[in-house]
Amino acid sequence: MPDPLVQELFAERIGGKNFGKDTTVYKFEKIKRAKRAAMTANPGIKLIDLGVGEPDGMTPELIVETLAAEARMPENRGYTDNGIAEFREAAARYMDKVFDVKGLDPQTQINHSIGSKSALALLPSALVDPGDVVLMTVPGYPVFGTHSSWYGAEVVNLPLTEKNGFLPDLDSIYGETARRAKVLVLNYPNNPTGNCATREFFSRVVEFTHRHKVAVIQDAAYAALVYGRNPLSFLSIDGAMEVGIELHSLSKSYNMTGWRIGFVCGNERLIKAFAEVKNHSDSGQFAAIQKAAIVGLDNPQFTEEICLKYERKLKLLCEVFAGLGFTVRMPEGTFYIYMKSPKGIAGGERFATAEDCSQYLIREHLISTVPEDTAGPHLRLSATFIAPAPEEEKRIAAEITKRLGGVRFEF
Repeated sequence: MPDPLVQELFAERIGGKNFGKDTTVYKFEKIKRAKRAAMTANPGIKLIDLGVGEPDGMTPELIVETLAAEARMPENRGYTDNGIAEFREAAARYMDKVFDVKGLDPQTQINHSIGSKSALALLPSALVDPGDVVLMTVPGYPVFGTHSSWYGAEVVNLPLTEKNGFLPDLDSIYGETARRAKVLVLNYPNNPTGNCATREFFSRVVEFTHRHKVAVIQDAAYAALVYGRNPLSFLSIDGAMEVGIELHSLSKSYNMTGWRIGFVCGNERLIKAFAEVKNHSDSGQFAAIQKAAIVGLDNPQFTEEICLKYERKLKLLCEVFAGLGFTVRMPEGTFYIYMKSPKGIAGGERFATAEDCSQYLIREHLISTVPEDTAGPHLRLSATFIAPAPEEEKRIAAEITKRLGGVRFEF
């Protein structure tokens, strides 16, 4: 059958005339297929999903009640464009109370976003031109890099390794790369490593970006989900406000993934540029959602309660996998565990990649994880597995031990 007329019309950035013909199966699609096949082959065994990067709990009831009430208000029915003033003001209060970032101007230094993903997709159109270099950490969330490459930028990946404390090596950026660098994208607490940045590291970032005239985008989607430490904002560092912005989201910290609400804050000129491209991209999030989100921002104790649950579940997973021979550490933040993938099974299957191991765990034991191979083979486990009560958490932990207890992993 000949190609349809439109096959010649697709933009080169998404494949041009070959769009839709690529037979490569991507990581998450492979996981989905393996899960379906394993459940079909083992109908009596429940799959344990440690791969989902989405909160398992409900949004706090007070936030839900506020949405229900505000959705009925006729004044909330219209476009909100760059957001309502009350939400921006609540975001400023939140940054002050939770992160000790004082004095943010709600009118010029804060703008709402339809979640962090939307902001990461929009910002390259405000910052990136053909030939620019965008510095991205790997493994990580690729959205800013994907859109930057579509605009003709070169994406330079900075590996996050245990040797460097899962922080990018800024000294590895020099010469022509440093000269053409336009943006440095960070994500701390980091998905998937679970590592937190330090004030010292952020200070080095400020020095680097001032010296090379580079903007900083700090994706702080997990910023309030930390354990044994206080939340840290890049913007609390001297000089950071001159070079960067921070993206905050209520998705993870308030169990509000589907609500699609967050905010961007920091450098006034960068916020103005974000507002410019946003004006040409969307018409703002529903005002009732913004007003419900205000309740969350004004009640950070909701996040503290969520953190207690994740901390309990993460400790359980650490205990289980350490007992199975894995080298595992309690994350400093997020709800992920990041651990080295085994090389194989004693006397049995070999794993050339973490993806091989992940597929084995699904196929043979109905345990789903996320493989990460961009900085050495690792597995990501999520503490968002469904368990309505602590007793169920312990039962699932015991079931993992039961399924894998007879397996001798080789590292």
